[in-house]
Amino acid sequence: MSWIDSVLWSANFDNGTNPNVLLDRNLDSSSFGKRKSDYVQKPIPKSSLDLLWKKMIELGKPGFVFNAYGGRMNEIAASETPFPHRAGNLFKIQYSVNWKEAGTEIENNYISQMRSLHSFMTPFVSNNPRSAYLNYRDLDIGVNQNGKDSFNQGKVYGEMYFNGNFDRLVKVKTMVDPNNFFRNEQSIPTLPSKI
Repeated sequence: MSWIDSVLWSANFDNGTNPNVLLDRNLDSSSFGKRKSDYVQKPIPKSSLDLLWKKMIELGKPGFVFNAYGGRMNEIAASETPFPHRAGNLFKIQYSVNWKEAGTEIENNYISQMRSLHSFMTPFVSNNPRSAYLNYRDLDIGVNQNGKDSFNQGKVYGEMYFNGNFDRLVKVKTMVDPNNFFRNEQSIPTLPSKI
């Protein structure tokens, strides 16, 4: 699947929609969209939020949602499950842009706007690594060609999604799927083979 193909994943339908409509690949019934994410570990100063609102008005189309973290999530160690984004995170940011019109020029414009907003937020979000939420499948942060350099390619996005749990997940993947049969452009790689 190419990066452009992955952008076309989103379709908006009401609950109760007939399953045949959901399987219809006709562009008239689709909307287009792709998500990015970040984690915020320190409060964003009010002056910076004012700049952020101006940036969003300037861009026009992208939006975001702040998903609050804390509470029970802070009580679970980052290493207890593969999902590491727990204690220390104030909230997750979900960046989004959706549109109905088809066409490469429109698509590139909206995706560029979301990338610009994501870039603008760099000083306010986690770093080393800049963490991301797995379920938004952000191919901008890396893809795996599943070749000889599979482990190093996977480590780029894997550490963003799983932080310190990445190495443990690679060991499990290597144990249960040593030939890397179950894979996609952002799957957990196997350990490099020793030849």
